[in-house]
Amino acid sequence: MTPELDPVTLALVQNRLDHISHQMGWVMTRTARSPIFSQSHDFSCFLADAGGTLISQADGIPIHTGGGGFAVRAILRDFADEIEPEDVFLLNDPYTAGGNHLPDWVIARPVFVGGRLVAFACNRAHQADIGGGVAGTYNAAATEIFHEGIRLPVLKLIERGRTRRDLWRLLMINTRLPEAQDGDLRAMIGSTRIGAERLAALVEELGIEQAAGLFEGVLAHADRRFRACLDRLARGVWRAEEPVDNDCFQPIDGRIAVTLTVEAGRLVVDFAGTSPQVRGFKNSSIANSTSAVFMALSSFFEPDLPKNEGTFRSVEIRLPEGTLVNALPPAPMTMNTVFVAHEIIHAMWKALGQALPERGSAGWSKAVHAVTAGLRDDGGRYVMYQWAGAPAGGAVEGRDGFHLIGHLITLGGLTLPNLETYEQLYPVRFHRQELRCDTAGAGRFRGGAGCDYEVEMFTTADYAFRGEGVGAPSSYGVAGGAAGAGGSVDLTLADGRHVEAPKYGIQRHGPATYRARSPGGGGFGDPKTRDPERVLRDVRDGIVSAAAAERVYGVALAADGRSIDARRTAALRG
Repeated sequence: MTPELDPVTLALVQNRLDHISHQMGWVMTRTARSPIFSQSHDFSCFLADAGGTLISQADGIPIHTGGGGFAVRAILRDFADEIEPEDVFLLNDPYTAGGNHLPDWVIARPVFVGGRLVAFACNRAHQADIGGGVAGTYNAAATEIFHEGIRLPVLKLIERGRTRRDLWRLLMINTRLPEAQDGDLRAMIGSTRIGAERLAALVEELGIEQAAGLFEGVLAHADRRFRACLDRLARGVWRAEEPVDNDCFQPIDGRIAVTLTVEAGRLVVDFAGTSPQVRGFKNSSIANSTSAVFMALSSFFEPDLPKNEGTFRSVEIRLPEGTLVNALPPAPMTMNTVFVAHEIIHAMWKALGQALPERGSAGWSKAVHAVTAGLRDDGGRYVMYQWAGAPAGGAVEGRDGFHLIGHLITLGGLTLPNLETYEQLYPVRFHRQELRCDTAGAGRFRGGAGCDYEVEMFTTADYAFRGEGVGAPSSYGVAGGAAGAGGSVDLTLADGRHVEAPKYGIQRHGPATYRARSPGGGGFGDPKTRDPERVLRDVRDGIVSAAAAERVYGVALAADGRSIDARRTAALRG
């Protein structure tokens, strides 16, 4: 390694790049208008080099950023020699523009130093509404992409510093929330300006040629780090599947199938055997499936792996056309960043766990929460994501699963909203948000419990149900651990009628009380080997009942319920 590419310098450059990504995220959080961004961080900021390769994806949600290079490379493909200083690009289409699904808009700003293109600063953000058949972007009735909202190829939204007003007006008349979208889009543009300024300053500090060499250096370092991880996997062929039991309209016998071939310094990820694309809106794009694979790999190993595209240079991904992981147009796709990305990651974790069992991860539960939309008293529209009823995480060796956390594909990057703030923003009152009992997957390290969430909706509202976790357990256990309990969603209408919500569907109801019981995460290891003190703590916290402590964990409590009956526990575990 040459002196200018010594490990210390590479680490400093990667940290500078990651800090720029975070700075962009801070700007977005503080300036965006919609709670989906300011409260929940459903956006991600990333940087790419001049060739469209990600050099930092440190901010936000992993499913957004892992495939971000596809979007930048689409810009380079479509505009080639027409990229100028002060241009800003916009795109979302999963078939033509490197998008993952339509609600996730990408704002990309090229960075020039000395008249030379050196990088891109990008923000991918899930818009609150982009038209389509249902408010809030999730049209569970969609059977083709044209039902899901406005499609954007690679567009030049700002040309040499001047905003294209005609295009801006086009965007604003294709949303039910134009005021929010106007503010959110400006926040996205502002965040990329900050990123571009900081990135240009870094390149000027390093020198253009030196910066290009260091950007390649951090990618090469990431490649070496991940190849070292691959060396820990047992050589051979490892197969796994994750079921897909519905197409959003009816039950099916579907699956995500993956075969991992571990060779010297190389990993082949092949999804041959995966079910054909489905009628409903959870088909995946190439960018989204690639991002899910990268996320599964990076989360399986140590958390300090570099967060850039160089990490996966040794990985070959095969996505058969016309399947759930690489659907052909006009298949709908809006649900894909959650499902089937969740299933892709589960299948990957199961296969990786065979090759390196000690790093195995139990399954996370699947979400049940809906999106609701209606009118305020002043006539203004609102779209409210019921994220406070989020699912639970699975356990790993040494750590219990998280009780209440966003979708698996966020790995905690999605922030659950503040209920008091929501009561000010929306016509609602929250009744409960509490952890469930006896729902966590049992194990030496147990899964998360999930939550019991109840909110009163004061207005007539449209409910877009997208509850993959409704019904049977959706997590899985590892190494003798058990799956967590399933979830449910129901509504009690003002007249007292009770409505059981479907997994997927669109329904309109008058004022009602919405209740979601999110499913539990999977456990790791034999429950009878769990530390009795941990079981006692779970009983006292209301996560495990005293009866389940005896029946499942073999731990008996003393009569006071505050200590362990050592003699009975020894007998139960004998």
